[in-house]
Parts: sequence; structure tokens; C-alpha cells
Amino acid sequence: MGPRWALPLAEGLLLVALISGDPVRISRRSAALRGVSIALVSVMACGAIWSTIRLIDDLIHGGSETNSATTLLLVGGSVWASTVITFSLLYFELDSGGPAARAHHMPATPALAFPQHLSPELNASHWRPRYIDYLYLGFTNSTAFSPTDVMPLTPWAKSVMTLQSIVSLVILGLVIARAVNVLA
Repeated sequence: MGPRWALPLAEGLLLVALISGDPVRISRRSAALRGVSIALVSVMACGAIWSTIRLIDDLIHGGSETNSATTLLLVGGSVWASTVITFSLLYFELDSGGPAARAHHMPATPALAFPQHLSPELNASHWRPRYIDYLYLGFTNSTAFSPTDVMPLTPWAKSVMTLQSIVSLVILGLVIARAVNVLA
């Protein structure tokens, strides 16, 4: 998908633009900054999915890293971890208008319902999800292949969680199967 340096360069430029636009905290609500954030996460998502496709191709056609169980598990683990991080950033950016919008006002109906939203006894009116909450969502969705305690309420959230589950299932299933085959 182009030279190896193109994706990291695009991510770096978008990150520099994002940091220079709001250098201290994610608190400014700006359409331009939101667009840059979404573009950065979209580029990262494309990179994670492309890495998954490349890994699958190497598994099918016998790439050099697929002949050693240790190397395969390291490569597969790094691809899987990058998808967890990428999807957690995607949830973080898209849920409830993004982090700046959540800091100013939490909508009555978020795209992702955390337990604090669903249980009035947890005093959810003042609670706001942070990045760690979305990282946890990305991790549990990648290991359980389904929602655990965070429920997707909107079509985009359901679609993205489904895509993440499929990507994770393919990575884990194929990498583990090939690693066991190489060890046997």
C-alpha cells in the first residue's frame, strides 16, 4: 500500500497538527481539530486493518515470519495490540461527539452505554468516560469478540465493534493455529 514510510509520515503530520492546534488539553471544541482527530484515527485504523491483511497473506502464502512460532506470536501480538489501541481511539473520538464535547456536556443518549450510564445508583450524571474506559472496551471486545459491559447503542458503534471482533478473531485464530502447527 505504498512505501513503508508513508503511513507513519501521515500519522506523524496529523499528530503534529492536532497537538499544535490544542497543545495543553483536549478541551477546545473546533470542527477543524475534530476533523484532524478523526483523520488521524482513520489513518491508524486503515494501517491496523492493512497490517492484518498482510499478516493473513503471509500466513496463507508462507511469509518469512510465519515459519517461527516465536516470531509469528510476536508479529501477531503486535498487530493485535495495534488494533486494540486503534479501535479504542476510534471509540474515544466518535462517542458522544468526542472528548472535548464530553468534557463540556454529556449527551442524554451516548453511542456507547457504560455501566455508569445504566445504573442510577452509580451517580452517572457527573461521570464522563476517559480514554482508559475506551481502552478497556477495545481490549474486552478483542478478547471476548462481543460487548462485555459497554453496550453499543448506535449503528456506527455496533458496526465498529463488529469489525473489531472480526479482525481480532481472524488475527488470534490464524496466528495461534499457525503457531501450534509450526511447533508440532
